[in-house]
Amino acid sequence: MEQDGGAARFTDVWQRRVASPPSPDGQTVYAELRRRYDEPFRQYHNLRHILDCLRLCDEIGPLLVDRDAVEIALWFHDAVYDRGASTNELRSAELFLSFSAGASFMFRHRVCDHILATRHSTTVRDADRRFLVDIDLSGFGAPWDEFMRNGALLREESRDQDDVRYHFGQVAFLTRLQERRHFFSTDYFRARYETTARDNLRRVLAELRAKGYGTTAPPSL
Repeated sequence: MEQDGGAARFTDVWQRRVASPPSPDGQTVYAELRRRYDEPFRQYHNLRHILDCLRLCDEIGPLLVDRDAVEIALWFHDAVYDRGASTNELRSAELFLSFSAGASFMFRHRVCDHILATRHSTTVRDADRRFLVDIDLSGFGAPWDEFMRNGALLREESRDQDDVRYHFGQVAFLTRLQERRHFFSTDYFRARYETTARDNLRRVLAELRAKGYGTTAPPSL
């Protein structure tokens, strides 16, 4: 699926689940999402990432209860990306709510819960949500060279942050992921990516710690 094909896909799913009016039509909403994902500082959290997520959504489509809710949540989950902020997912969910008055209450609630799950801060129990979280984390299971390229893109997005603060934060986040009983929440993703993700985590954490970056907060500068 090419980037330019995203408009037709988004418009189709939006039309199925969101009435316009009172909501804007799918083309209008897609244009706003595209504007956000095309922000020049976005090296990783851009439209390419969303389309990669949607390809995995297609793979597991028959396993999902409400595929449309998962798909729309994927479209919105990184729509707000303020580098270093802890409220991006909440604001992305709020952005979805601002556009989706024409959807049912339960659908809006479900999509928001999906988006908030990509904070990766709590254990997820809902089946669709577990798949969505695994989709968002699937890059950790990429081959080492691709994993490191993605890491470089993520670092470029935070180029205004010095190495000490960035890498201390990186170690803290990666350590939390490493300490989970399972990296991935679903059997489907565990079978395909768990071993590689674990190996990547061990390797990158060893490299960062060898450079002196620990799990405690960096000193005030």
